[in-house]
Amino acid sequence: MLNNDLRVSGKAGEHDRRDGHAPGNRFLGRVVACSGSRATIAAVAEQGGTDLTELWSVGRLISISVGRNRVVALVYSMNTGSHAWGEGEDNYFKIETELLGEVRVDEDGREEFSTGISRYPYLGAIAHRIRSADLMRIYDAGEGTTAVIGKLTQDESIDAAIHIPSMLSKHFAVVGSTGVGKSTAVSLLLHKAIAADPKLRVLILDPHNEFAAAFPNHAVTIDTDTLDLPFWLMRLEEFAEVVFRGRPPVPDELDMLRDIMPEAKRAFRGSDNSLVRRTTEKSSITADTPVPYRMADLLALIDERIGRLEGRQEKPFLRSLKMRLIAAINDPRYHFMFSNNTISDTITETIAQIFRVPGENRPICTFQLAGIPSEVVNSVASVLCRMAFEVALWSEGAIHMLVVCEEAHRYIPSDPSLGFVPTRQAIARIAKEGRKYGVSLGIITQRPGELDQTILSQCSTLFAMRLANDRDQEIIRSAIPNSSISTTSFISSIGNGEAIAFGEAISVPMRMRFSRVDETLLPKASNANNKHSEEDPDSVDLRKIVTRMRAVTVGPDISNFQQSLAASVVGFDGADDAEEDLGDKPYAPPAPSAAPLESYRRELLPQAPRLDPATSPSIDPRLDALRREMRREEPVFPRPAPPADQPAITRREPGTSLRESILKKPLSSLYNKD
Repeated sequence: MLNNDLRVSGKAGEHDRRDGHAPGNRFLGRVVACSGSRATIAAVAEQGGTDLTELWSVGRLISISVGRNRVVALVYSMNTGSHAWGEGEDNYFKIETELLGEVRVDEDGREEFSTGISRYPYLGAIAHRIRSADLMRIYDAGEGTTAVIGKLTQDESIDAAIHIPSMLSKHFAVVGSTGVGKSTAVSLLLHKAIAADPKLRVLILDPHNEFAAAFPNHAVTIDTDTLDLPFWLMRLEEFAEVVFRGRPPVPDELDMLRDIMPEAKRAFRGSDNSLVRRTTEKSSITADTPVPYRMADLLALIDERIGRLEGRQEKPFLRSLKMRLIAAINDPRYHFMFSNNTISDTITETIAQIFRVPGENRPICTFQLAGIPSEVVNSVASVLCRMAFEVALWSEGAIHMLVVCEEAHRYIPSDPSLGFVPTRQAIARIAKEGRKYGVSLGIITQRPGELDQTILSQCSTLFAMRLANDRDQEIIRSAIPNSSISTTSFISSIGNGEAIAFGEAISVPMRMRFSRVDETLLPKASNANNKHSEEDPDSVDLRKIVTRMRAVTVGPDISNFQQSLAASVVGFDGADDAEEDLGDKPYAPPAPSAAPLESYRRELLPQAPRLDPATSPSIDPRLDALRREMRREEPVFPRPAPPADQPAITRREPGTSLRESILKKPLSSLYNKD
């Protein structure tokens, strides 16, 4: 809904004319000090009255008459000289203001607002309430390309309008603490944006699954059940983030992936149709080239390297890499990456679904990240942001893309050692180069102090809602132009739904309140409607909760993968299970065997082989006797009688240790004298 639907005319009355006041109160104050950006005004409240002083409240705009022009200033501080208030007597006070611009009156009488000041206020210049007509000139962003998003806090009769093309072309950010209305404000801004730009396509990275309810008629929802994001679309670093579960990759294993992945892609190209082969042959294939390949080919190449005679030192890394890949394939949470639909070349269908080309009257895609494993979220966000930039780049202006990052401090933290480097690079590329190719960025965060300041500085339009943290307030102050830095002095005390808007889309920083959104369009979590369920902790089915936690109700359909893997890898243990369709059956534990368990038998334990006297080589009988005594076993075959000149060896006496029995024997009996 554009500004023409809601814009109203300012009321002419006490805000415009002051003739009804007594002559002594026709002006409110006079300038007593002035610098390049600020001015101090002295005023008096006669006989302790407050009928005029209430108009000097912090955050309000006033005007200072300078010849035919009127300088506009913002009140940010005020005090009485004595720091006391006298009832029934005159009270003198001072008001600190910040100069914002001026309303110029041309020779033909036409009035126009400008942020520059041609003539500064002189000492003694009269300061008074600003007129509603001047407020409308200040905050009027022009006709046709503006949208009304709320009302001015100072005057509820005046609309707060923004310039949509400026907001989108140079990025925007919405910051505020939890619960102040950021999501509602974003949904309002996006509704205005898609109404103003029919070519706009919006991708929302939604970590809380709450924006789907805000766009029931304009958005499609993609979650892990409806997502097919092929693993071969990922670059090497993104795929390594998945394989190594968010941990730093092992350098040797990463180098092996870099060498093997191009071979697997060339193997798939050999089995593809001639058109795809001719297209891919024009450029060399690397580990980052987005062409399909089969995981079975990748594992077969690893097994081939393991079977080689050379390179013995790299075989442990190859086996470890193989186990990581198989574990990722069999993880049911990665179904959206390794399902049957991702084995073929489906890049066109994937781009059409995610980036709404064609849109089919639904230009918004809410990508729900809550169901995606935490160790894979960074890779998925990196792929989506990188593809959004490339789609807009190679469409040559046919597609205008807007990427909205909710909880942006998770992807682009201020600490360079934190976060995922490819995701940071993809978002930074949109922030720095996106406006040249029609890619816009929307940043939403509750902790701007933890956000990468280089990327935040690229957002030319900022909506600052209530922030309680001092570090976050300091970041916003550094982003606001010096001429309006005092507007953040009350950012910690504004109400819910209020914001201080400034930047390219707003001519002058304004304190405004967002319009109320219909209850049916409010952002809320996907299960918010079921929060008031009839069930309670005593009647809820805990087995269903555990089943959802384990994510085994519907496993990944990887039967084709298992069949191809069993055919190409020798000795694959899962070949017998490849005939089962895991995708259509719920998980069931294996049935217990009907055969009874066999009882324990000592002879089944591993034992030393017993020697046959007839076939075994001759053993020194004295050594054999010592071995048997140490094992405390009976002789397994008759011991030959000792020679006449050698004393017989007797068994150890009961109750004596082996050491004692050996010490009692003569030393000559322990070795062969011959």
